[in-house]
Amino acid sequence: MGQVTTLLSAIGAGRPEAIGELYALLYPDLHRLAHSRVRRSGEMTLLDTTSLVNESYLRFEKAGAVSFANRAQFLAYAAQVMRTVVVDVIRQRQSSRRGGDSSHVELDEEQIAAADPGENEVLRVHESLGELAAIDTRLVRVVEMRYFAGMTEGEVAEALGLGVRTVARDWEKARLFLRASLS
Repeated sequence: MGQVTTLLSAIGAGRPEAIGELYALLYPDLHRLAHSRVRRSGEMTLLDTTSLVNESYLRFEKAGAVSFANRAQFLAYAAQVMRTVVVDVIRQRQSSRRGGDSSHVELDEEQIAAADPGENEVLRVHESLGELAAIDTRLVRVVEMRYFAGMTEGEVAEALGLGVRTVARDWEKARLFLRASLS
């Protein structure tokens, strides 16, 4: 049994210190996922790669014992956590930009147009995934791993236990749905 498998088993058995060991062992992979997400989002999240990995670690640790069959499933879960981190940061930033707890004031069209289009796209994709989940949850998982974590079709296929061609078809279906939903 490999070191990753041993640590995954320990996490499933409720050994919390194994979470830190697993993150340390898979840090290069997690860093690559986060780098892909941060690179694609530019300055919109105000997160750097290390911050995204660290924040996902804290959320993972807070979730407690979660079991995974293999490394690929863990990385798929990490991609999902990174998605929520990015979306939460954008929502918080937009909330602050709009006054947070201040009294509500209507914005004019110029102010709305001046908002960062990248932030709006991420939020719109996130909201569209809610609609897509009602149709096909596997497509949502593919989008999370491809769009939010930048995983390759091969990595997604391994994480979901599917063929690469199936993932490519699912990615195309999801992209068509999102294109229609976002237009």
